[in-house]
Amino acid sequence: MRKASPVDVDKLVSLMAEFYSASPYTLNPRRAREAFTPLLADERLGHVWFVQANSQDVGYVAVTLCHSMNYGGLCATVDDFFIQPAFRGAGLGKAALAEVRNFCVSHGIRALHVETSRDSAPALAVYRHAGFVATDLVHLTLPLAEPTHAP
Repeated sequence: MRKASPVDVDKLVSLMAEFYSASPYTLNPRRAREAFTPLLADERLGHVWFVQANSQDVGYVAVTLCHSMNYGGLCATVDDFFIQPAFRGAGLGKAALAEVRNFCVSHGIRALHVETSRDSAPALAVYRHAGFVATDLVHLTLPLAEPTHAP
């Protein structure tokens, strides 16, 4: 993987648009830029990496950070994860999640969360294979701003 930097915002928004083109959501490119810009400028917020195949950027993984009372320290969320369809099934997702896990462990992060659709069997399989487990906790959201995407 290759760590993304602030100069990569347009490339990341392009990959995000490709990601959302296969979903029922419509991406707001302005909001996507606004989401990536501070994340890439301040490592206290998280990290973004490009997933690569033969030195070519074929996807990305965005990990955001927060302090968790439940885990008594820093936790991370795989906030966005995309690999172009032509490169799926080659182990890139498994390798990317392993690198993210190793990064988190080496930086003292106490838990790694992920959010995905209940209907996304392929994504659930990848995450479960990486060691993610369902919990009895319910994730609720109170939107306080316009989302990056809309149904």
